[in-house]
Amino acid sequence: MSKKQLASRLALLPPNAHVLSPELAVARDEKTFTIFNSGGPIYSCAQDDELAVRLGLAQAAKLDLAPITELARVGGLHRTTLHRDQAKLQSAGVEALQPKKRGPKGPHKLTVDALRRAQSALDADASLREAAKEVGVSEFAIRHAIRKGLLGRGGARASQEAPSPAPASGSEEADLTRPRERAERDQASASGVAVKRIEERALAAAGQLLEAPPHFESSEAVAGAGVLLALPALLREGLLEVGDEVYGELRNGFFGLRSVLLTMEFMALLRIQTPEQLTEHAPGELGLLLGLDRAPEVKTLRRKLREIGERRLAQTFSTRLSERWAKAAPRELGLLYVDGHVRPYHGRTHLLPKHFVQQRGRPMPGTRDFHVNDRRVDPLFFVTAEATEGLLSMLDARILPEIRRLVGRDRRVTIVLDREGWSPLRFARWKEQGFDVLTYRKGAYAPWRASSFRCVRGVVGGESVEYRLAERSVRLKGGPRVREIRCLREKGPQTAVITTNEKLPMVAVAHRMFSRWRQENYFRYMREEFALDHLVTQEVEPADPKRRVWNPERKALVRRLSAVRAARAKWFERLHHLEPGQTLRVGKERVDAKEMKGRVRQFEAEAAGLSKRIAALPTRVSLDEVVTAKEIVRLERERKVFVDVVKLTAYRTESSLARLLEPFFERHEEEARKLLKTIFKATGDLIPDERERRLIVRFHGLSSARATRALADLCEVVNEEETVFPGTEMRLRFEAPVSQK
Repeated sequence: MSKKQLASRLALLPPNAHVLSPELAVARDEKTFTIFNSGGPIYSCAQDDELAVRLGLAQAAKLDLAPITELARVGGLHRTTLHRDQAKLQSAGVEALQPKKRGPKGPHKLTVDALRRAQSALDADASLREAAKEVGVSEFAIRHAIRKGLLGRGGARASQEAPSPAPASGSEEADLTRPRERAERDQASASGVAVKRIEERALAAAGQLLEAPPHFESSEAVAGAGVLLALPALLREGLLEVGDEVYGELRNGFFGLRSVLLTMEFMALLRIQTPEQLTEHAPGELGLLLGLDRAPEVKTLRRKLREIGERRLAQTFSTRLSERWAKAAPRELGLLYVDGHVRPYHGRTHLLPKHFVQQRGRPMPGTRDFHVNDRRVDPLFFVTAEATEGLLSMLDARILPEIRRLVGRDRRVTIVLDREGWSPLRFARWKEQGFDVLTYRKGAYAPWRASSFRCVRGVVGGESVEYRLAERSVRLKGGPRVREIRCLREKGPQTAVITTNEKLPMVAVAHRMFSRWRQENYFRYMREEFALDHLVTQEVEPADPKRRVWNPERKALVRRLSAVRAARAKWFERLHHLEPGQTLRVGKERVDAKEMKGRVRQFEAEAAGLSKRIAALPTRVSLDEVVTAKEIVRLERERKVFVDVVKLTAYRTESSLARLLEPFFERHEEEARKLLKTIFKATGDLIPDERERRLIVRFHGLSSARATRALADLCEVVNEEETVFPGTEMRLRFEAPVSQK
């Protein structure tokens, strides 16, 4: 529906009104902020009254009168802020929206009297711990005061105007271990590189330790510290919680399920694509991010993956996560993208079914997964074909039943497919089952007149779009009556789209169909950034020996029959063009018409014999009739599914952070992910505060002021969640450097 049509459903609006939905419009001028519905103005306040403006927007969001993205845009707010305002209004009323006082609040522990008593203790040569005990604060607070120049050691108080050229002994900076110091200490470890928690490892070796608890040390310039910024979003996705529910505890050892899952997630976000690539990174530095002395070795990680695979719970793990994701964002499940992805197998040891690989342009042995992505193209779940099943058979057998289970019995869902999913007979059956189809029309079709098309504008998914569209109702051959919507391109060609969804607006049909390229980009991004095609193991497991396959003997005879018929047609054409009495040179000999007729009859007889032999053979046979039992295998799936789920969770984690960065980038889909890759690899200091139960991550800054400002805003949003690091009681606190405006 166009903006003009939307406005016509509302009352008379002022010229500066912004139409957000068929039920709501907002007008702002220098003095007033007004909200309209079909009955006229329903809310008005002063333009400069921030609290009143946010109250009106939160009430509109609570009543679901317009998309929350549009409400946040006209209010000049971030979508997350409006979500929080809505929750505050519902739980605590209008007072909860009152903005908190910002700026310096003054010390509540290190008061003037406390500083005086602490300085007296330090002047008497007391240690930092003794001075802290005297005042009743933490040792960290005393160090912080020394660094700020509020206290001095040995009677020498730092000057406020001219800070000392070097930090005093015992200050916060002096206590942070530097990278070179850590590297020397890691290499000097007698039990192995970075192996320092000797007692716990001894207990683990004796089977007396369930899992080493995280313990952080003050560390300066830790590479990859930015990956901790993704931890709150990662925990919201439920990886650790669901993993604990499904797998419980691994065998007693230094590394448990929590550290294995965090290691693999941090690897994915840091673009460490395979376990073998861990050897290219300092294990002690990666261990700091986990709260351990070092990250697991390659053999240790693979041993843990094997143990996880032996549980045979990967599909349950995947299903539980899909249920959690579906429950967290039910509004995104009304339209789903479905497509297949082939993971090629480059080995020669095993005989696997072949699939057409689009990137290579030829069939290759491997496995084929079918991914289901929600309206935002975030992954929801995937299923793996047993052998060579196509999209249509997998939709009927596994994909649509799983979608129905996730979305509920009565909800209609629109499935977006490419032309591989074309089947008018199935379209009719799926419509009765509550599934609408959106796909490109397959086959040749006559063009429509250019006068049939009109310019259509609209907002779809928060994005303003414009197309030249036309619509008709057509009946597919052997199928139901559908809506056919065509888009006229600039150079003349028409793109035809069909759908059984009767309610979706025409512009939304076109945009959602043309947005299917985002799922193609998703596959490419997963391949390049998260190594989706990497085989975590080359091991195989038995496949179904009774699976029906094409009869190879019959296939060979069919190919031979095609060749004979082609030869017969070639000789018959030569005979047809041969003049009476003329001969034709074939190879080193010349043949006349009589001999050519003999060759044609010979090919006809051979073709007739081949046809009889083909008719006597079954089209499909059992697989064990073709190959030996040892050759009937498939690639092991337990570890593959588990690792793929971890990678999909990493993608969803990155997507949720990218949406937080949307206000800072025009092309947020592309630019936000590039920035996040930089943030994950950013250097930062890790400063644990045991007394306050905080883990401070202090970033060193990024390559540009714009990126650093975005990092600071992201830190502010993430800090509001007050996430506790798994396995500890320490809340994460992120600090970004001050950037130039």
